Amino acid sequence: MFYQKNRIYCAMKALLVSLALIFMVSGAVAQEIPVYNSFEDYSHLLEKDNDTTYVVNYWATYCAPCVKEMPVFRKMEEEYAGQPVEIILTSMDFGGSVLKRVRNFMDKHSIRSRVVVLDDPDTNSWIDKVSPQWSGALPATIVYKGGSRDFHAGTITYSELKDIIESKMNQP
Repeated sequence: MFYQKNRIYCAMKALLVSLALIFMVSGAVAQEIPVYNSFEDYSHLLEKDNDTTYVVNYWATYCAPCVKEMPVFRKMEEEYAGQPVEIILTSMDFGGSVLKRVRNFMDKHSIRSRVVVLDDPDTNSWIDKVSPQWSGALPATIVYKGGSRDFHAGTITYSELKDIIESKMNQP
């Protein structure tokens, strides 16, 4: 009996060590994905006033233009690593299995940026609070630092995003 329990324990330990090594080698980091059920709970992500430039993208896994622009954010993750730039990908996915869909998307596209889900269905009450220029169509991106904000409706290119980030980073 002891021998069998010990064998099971050793096998489980080997499996856990193997999985840990796979994650370390692949660079995969499982992150918590917060779900905000109201814009009021979410809005603090749009109000930070420090020396960091924030890139907040509104997207969904079902949105073809959103998926098309995701490599831009992935490239920015790498380019600005270790600098005062934070990318926050705000998923507008809804319905059952939202977290599973978003997690699968993140894994498939090797997304390491901060990802949150905004699940407040009363979009008409808060879209103007994000930007008066926003119709609510996806994708949309805000880049801000302190009180300085730029809003971009539709797919954003690498050069457009880089120019906006650089202009914000160079502000006092």
